[in-house]
Amino acid sequence: MKDFNDPNLRNLSKEEKRKLANERAEELKATIQDYLDIRDSIPTGFNQKEKIQERKKRIMEVLGATEEDWGDWKWQLRNRFTTVEQLEKVFKLTEKEKEEIAEVGKRYRWALSPYYLSIIDPDNPDDPIRKQSIPSIAELLDTHGEDDPMGEEFTSPVPHITRRYPDRLIINVTNQCGMYCRHCQRRRNIGEVDSGTPKEALEQAIDYIRQHEEIRDVLLTGGDAFMMSDERIDWILTELRSIPHVEIIRFGTRTLVTLPQRITPELCEILSKHHPIYINTHFNHPQEVTEEAAKATDLLTRAGVPLGNQAVLLNGINNDKHVMKKLNHELLKIRVRPYYIFHSKPVTGTTHFNVKVEDGLEIMESLRGYTSGLAIPTYIINAPKGYGKTPMLPEYLISQGKDKVKIRTWEGRVFDYPNSGPENVDDDK
Repeated sequence: MKDFNDPNLRNLSKEEKRKLANERAEELKATIQDYLDIRDSIPTGFNQKEKIQERKKRIMEVLGATEEDWGDWKWQLRNRFTTVEQLEKVFKLTEKEKEEIAEVGKRYRWALSPYYLSIIDPDNPDDPIRKQSIPSIAELLDTHGEDDPMGEEFTSPVPHITRRYPDRLIINVTNQCGMYCRHCQRRRNIGEVDSGTPKEALEQAIDYIRQHEEIRDVLLTGGDAFMMSDERIDWILTELRSIPHVEIIRFGTRTLVTLPQRITPELCEILSKHHPIYINTHFNHPQEVTEEAAKATDLLTRAGVPLGNQAVLLNGINNDKHVMKKLNHELLKIRVRPYYIFHSKPVTGTTHFNVKVEDGLEIMESLRGYTSGLAIPTYIINAPKGYGKTPMLPEYLISQGKDKVKIRTWEGRVFDYPNSGPENVDDDK
């Protein structure tokens, strides 16, 4: 690697400098050659388009559905797959798998939309979408998890509110989701019946916000906040917008991933009346970034809604530096900004998804400098019992002195950098 701090380089001709620049370009390309070699082999919703269409056709035949049905989010909800008997009509399962799914289902609820089922590769037992949605016997073998590692019961000043920070809070508006993730942090709340938070309870939560003028940011989540009806969403946004100190309203939703049909022109029209509205969603693998997901994100962005993604680092799904980079690239192409990578929480029945913190740091090292800043989320550990998000960062500051700091670049180069501020000003002058 050429040291461009060498003062002798200043005297080179333009042609010699151009030659060095081209040599440097080749050096830079070599740093990502391992990714370039495999990027096209990583499955995405776009390069698997034809296979997804074939599976969609098969599911529609089994369900007797039309294209109009498929595009109706309420039809998708009504026809979620919730039993082994339903699943085996469109999915190859061994007898052992059928027994294990049924056994896990006795303890932990599961359901997945026809759409989400269509993006699973049924011939791959390690398919990342399958692992997120179809029960595994590992859920019953977990002896390390906690039901509520975030201590949400201790951060709920009134029912259905979670408050961990000075100026923002969560309203849990429903326990329903389009698909029940096997790694869900709130699986204790799922229950056996889908139920939205009663309007009276929502009014109580909104009154709490009215009484606390320091709250400027409200996150609607659940469950999945977009499982509320359009009418309920419009009502709660109107109520929150009537509070002068509420500046930002956010939605937490995975419907863009698991039920993109939920994003309708009617919903977007409602959202556009109440700006500023932000949405954070939850893509975990590039295979989830499909044409139908892109249609949903296009509707939302055209309605003026900024989109962010909160991936969860999951063993066997995305704990791979190339997969995570590809995910972030695919998200940017559909105008979703990678926002967070969450370290998975030790929730009961989910710890087989957990990874080491150093795995997350290695992924962050592989992103910074090796791809655009837009494609680099923040790696987050949620401190236990509700003490908040804590960023995990590779160490680029080696040492710090009065006059200089020692830094490490993304390539591993070490430099002294001046640590100086404005000169002292003599007030008498």
